[in-house]
Amino acid sequence: MIERHGDLFINRVYTPDEIRYCRNRKQTTEHFTGRWAAKEAVLKALGTGWRRGISWRDIEILNEPGGRPVVNIHGGARLVVEQLGITRMQVSISHCRTHATAFAVATGSDEE
Repeated sequence: MIERHGDLFINRVYTPDEIRYCRNRKQTTEHFTGRWAAKEAVLKALGTGWRRGISWRDIEILNEPGGRPVVNIHGGARLVVEQLGITRMQVSISHCRTHATAFAVATGSDEE
């Protein structure tokens, strides 16, 4: 998708902070792909798919200084998270030249 649509695709799917992070990495495409997988994993953890007015940029995957990925939720996804009582979202990302995978877990205050 990046090769075919370039910045049009990148700006539709990723936030400015995600773009900055990925473009500052040696394997830029791998990092974009890992974030794509993480966004999909978050949607699965929410159990919503792309309904309820959620867009790609509503789910933002950033990294703490030590490298741990963190999920920031905005817009329509934020409304779903609040309705479901989710207070914490954890994500793990793995990627290489040809594949990317991610796993997300959503918990509420009763489960922490």
